[in-house]
Amino acid sequence: MILLNKNKTFVSADKTKVQPNLNKPGKNAQQKDPHMISSMATMRIGPDFKSRISEHQGRILALATRDVITLPPTATIMEAIRIMTERRFRRIPITDAGTRRLEGVVTSVDIIDFLGGGKKNLLVENRFKGNLLAAINDEVRQIMENDAAYLNEQADFKDAISTMLERRTGGLPIVNNDMQVVGIFTERNAVELMGGIVTNKTVDEYMTRNVKMVSTDTPIGHAAKVMVDNRLRRLPVVKDGIFAGIVTASDIVHFLGRGDAFSKLTTGNIHEALDQPVGSIISKELIWTTPSTDMGKAMKIMLEKKIGSLPILEEGLLRGIITESDFLRSFE
Repeated sequence: MILLNKNKTFVSADKTKVQPNLNKPGKNAQQKDPHMISSMATMRIGPDFKSRISEHQGRILALATRDVITLPPTATIMEAIRIMTERRFRRIPITDAGTRRLEGVVTSVDIIDFLGGGKKNLLVENRFKGNLLAAINDEVRQIMENDAAYLNEQADFKDAISTMLERRTGGLPIVNNDMQVVGIFTERNAVELMGGIVTNKTVDEYMTRNVKMVSTDTPIGHAAKVMVDNRLRRLPVVKDGIFAGIVTASDIVHFLGRGDAFSKLTTGNIHEALDQPVGSIISKELIWTTPSTDMGKAMKIMLEKKIGSLPILEEGLLRGIITESDFLRSFE
């Protein structure tokens, strides 16, 4: 088992103070601390888990994000990195500049694959001889997923969940009959529908128990490779066997988007940036919960903290991790 690092700032979402109705605008508690999570107040009372899902059986477009940012295939990879960093996106639909027809999707995992995690890195090594600045100015069409999963605007909530699980994707562009992008539905949209309700399901029923991990001194590039090889978007990080945090594909993308990676360059070679230890880019604060936490409450925690996963700790030991995709499985 992995122990809890006593030297880091850890916050148990089960022990933070109670402030009911945090989602209502204008509350003083929300203004003072937008991340406060209720663990002892009565959770939002209303429909149970199954009836809440049945409420959303209409067209997926009504539940999706309508204001979608897209990029043309000729946009640079750096443009995609910049947008992902500024807007906290994990994916961007790639559309024809004239017709807005869907041509593909680029994700944070595609970018870390390109930077050193997988087969797409051959473009950097072979075409650009490892030169990071040249590589990120290549066109995004070089790394996008051409056979990306999507949904027609007439699809419903169940279609969205089953497609995301089957294709192992965290988001689906929504298209009309002309294949024009009119929205996007993500795991986060699904979690927003369910966060805070009482599901009568606990996180230990759905959490991943045998998680792959890396150490704090693991090079960022190697962590990226572990993610790509295992189709993961995040990895727990340990130091001397002690749990130290989580690194995500988005963390690595933001490392580039904020310009941190470029400060490490002397010759311009990508390895100068990606050989930095992964411990340098993980969050200083870690939010966690316990195995007995209700799934609805865990979803609420993740929404409030704007995170895509929760480590599950028990008596200081890491027992597993629950992610947005695990929540999708519970919806089934």
